[in-house]
Amino acid sequence: MLKPADPRFSCGPVKKHPGWSWESLIDAPLSRTHRTGSAVARIKEAIDRTHALLELPEDYHVAIIPGSDTGAMEAAMWSLLGVRGVDVFGWDVFGNRWILDARDELKLEDLRIFQEKAGTLPDLSQYDGKRDAIFTLNGTAAGVWIPGYDWIDADREGLTICDATSGAFAVDIDWSKIDVLTFSWQKCLGGEAQHGMLVMGPRAIERLNTYKPSWPIPGLFALHKGDQANMKVYEGSTLNTPSLMAVEDYVAACKWASKIGGLPALVKRSSENFAALDAWVQDSAWAEYLCENPEHRSQVSVTLKFKDPQVLSLDIETQWAFSRKIVSLLERENAGLDIIMHRDSVPGIRIWCGPTIERDDLAALGPWLDWAYGEALDAL
Repeated sequence: MLKPADPRFSCGPVKKHPGWSWESLIDAPLSRTHRTGSAVARIKEAIDRTHALLELPEDYHVAIIPGSDTGAMEAAMWSLLGVRGVDVFGWDVFGNRWILDARDELKLEDLRIFQEKAGTLPDLSQYDGKRDAIFTLNGTAAGVWIPGYDWIDADREGLTICDATSGAFAVDIDWSKIDVLTFSWQKCLGGEAQHGMLVMGPRAIERLNTYKPSWPIPGLFALHKGDQANMKVYEGSTLNTPSLMAVEDYVAACKWASKIGGLPALVKRSSENFAALDAWVQDSAWAEYLCENPEHRSQVSVTLKFKDPQVLSLDIETQWAFSRKIVSLLERENAGLDIIMHRDSVPGIRIWCGPTIERDDLAALGPWLDWAYGEALDAL
């Protein structure tokens, strides 16, 4: 069988963009302080290229935050929440983390939680535009995304805070409905981990300028300077020392994205990648989508569960062992790497279809999945 030319289908960190090489990092201002002119210029370039690639409105601001997407989301939550009631929608491992933060760490008094099991989207119609809302754009571990933005009020009074770490650069975003958005470099553009991106709309900046929470805010999360928004972080100043090598790597990824046609090209690549994998799923005798509703089904981080009665009759621990067997067989043959389902989800496999993946590799993966499944089944 024809093998994928590149077998890396991890959902994070994801495969580097086509054509990536170490030479793309040659101009990184290494061993320089991040406060020097050339380093600040490169950080600002990363910010500006993000702004352009995401096609942000002019009055939206971008900052680099430590701690990957988690750091960016928690910076937003710690610095913005508390003045209004909050609605949190969770259906994914990471969305559920924001529920824990809101309920157990910030201990918000006026909190409503809308939570569903992996594979199912909560009832978004419960959203109240008078309240702040926290939600995930695309559930990396659950294979569920929001079907659109019509449920968000255009004339809302509260802020919408969106965790888009596995959606930014792979799906279209209606910025008129988003006040705060976060993501990490390690997802759709294949950058390195530990750096998060925070996109702040004008309503979020206004919140910072008119409200500061009463609770202590760790320095790594602090978006205020005194009682006002710290606007320096959107101009190349960072809350702690970033990796200038990782910054250079992200800039290189942004340049690649711009060269191939920008956001429309990235979204198109993701859509075509999903179509290649979906063609196999539709004919599969043993795998099906964890998300049963096609409108809610992620086309970026694709999660597949077992449907073969012979496997479903096994206890959960044995099903997990069976999943690991499939993955180990594919890794042994270098036909597919790192496709095990997230440990907090259900037994199965998870395959990344974001824009840095090649469609032909996904098409070639299908027969190898069937081979590995057959081998694992024979070994039971």
